[in-house]
Amino acid sequence: MTNAWALLYDELMTEQSSHYYEYDRNDPNREDPFEGNEINLNLDALARNGFWQYEEDLTLKEIREYLSSTYNAHYTSKQSKTQTLDLIESIGDAEPFCRSNAIKYLSRFGKKNGKSKQDILKAIHYCILLYHFAGLHNETKGTYETF
Repeated sequence: MTNAWALLYDELMTEQSSHYYEYDRNDPNREDPFEGNEINLNLDALARNGFWQYEEDLTLKEIREYLSSTYNAHYTSKQSKTQTLDLIESIGDAEPFCRSNAIKYLSRFGKKNGKSKQDILKAIHYCILLYHFAGLHNETKGTYETF
């Protein structure tokens, strides 16, 4: 079973690499083809060109750092190597699960421990996973509605 976090990592890396690797990131015997490589979103170059009006470059950098840090903190055992989200995906509930968790973290923002940056980062993480599980990577561009 493919690890959901590995899919997200691979999706981020597709811009940098033309290769797609299927592997279990939790496998202690795996060879990581990206070991030592950083995901470079080149945010610093964009920060100085006047493109970002609301410090989106800084926010994207924090999101990247948060997502990277979550790879070492998942609830898997050495025996199973299966994350809960993998099980949820296997029964077809990953999309509503991610949507519900994004809503949960957004709705508690400002209510638990004040305005917690962690709540926003978790909501964004679940939104990114929702984007993946909803199959939006496969949609053609230009289908967005403007209000």
